[in-house]
Amino acid sequence: MIFDFHTHTILSDGVLLPIELIRRAVHQGYAALGVTDHASRGNLASVIGAALADARLAEEHWDIRVIPGVELTHLPPAAIPELAREARQLGAQIVVVHGETPVEPVPPGTNLAALRCPEVDLLAHPGPIDVELAGLAARSGIFLEISARVGHSLGNGAVAAAAREAGALLLVNSDTHRPEDLLTEEFARRVAAGAGLSEAECETALLANPKLLLSRLDRRRAGRGG
Repeated sequence: MIFDFHTHTILSDGVLLPIELIRRAVHQGYAALGVTDHASRGNLASVIGAALADARLAEEHWDIRVIPGVELTHLPPAAIPELAREARQLGAQIVVVHGETPVEPVPPGTNLAALRCPEVDLLAHPGPIDVELAGLAARSGIFLEISARVGHSLGNGAVAAAAREAGALLLVNSDTHRPEDLLTEEFARRVAAGAGLSEAECETALLANPKLLLSRLDRRRAGRGG
């Protein structure tokens, strides 16, 4: 079973239509796929609308759970709460924030703003965060990402260590942009182990935590009438 909550399509900087990405994930053996294109104020509604439409189409015909959402990217940190709320109102089932990866000029303070925002589900590739920020993630219930993507993965070891000390929740995601980026079970496990996770921690990050997130998303959707 493969769970992956962070991917991109031609709606931002990926190369596939959402429906083709979903189809390839089905073929790869995915149980659940998050479609989370880069978004800001200018494209928020169009990105979420397109992801919702193809998620509905895919789930009508294929055995996969598709989670339409967004990755709020390179925002001024002060704008994150407003746009996260707006994304949720537009129908985003998962809200990801593009964290302070070591390979991009993400505004300082992004990680803190994301972890203080109750509408955020996942902080993607947060870079070498400290135990204090990981503790905030643990208290907020926001997942921290172990990234399979080149460059972003440079922070994985620090994220894993801080999360372990603070009791924060980890997910392994592909940050897919091209078909070959999609995970296999073997590669996802290698990414988790490469971050320094023990065998038991790998099981938690790859299976237990994804199921926990899906359960949360189901409860939220049920509470809002679908």
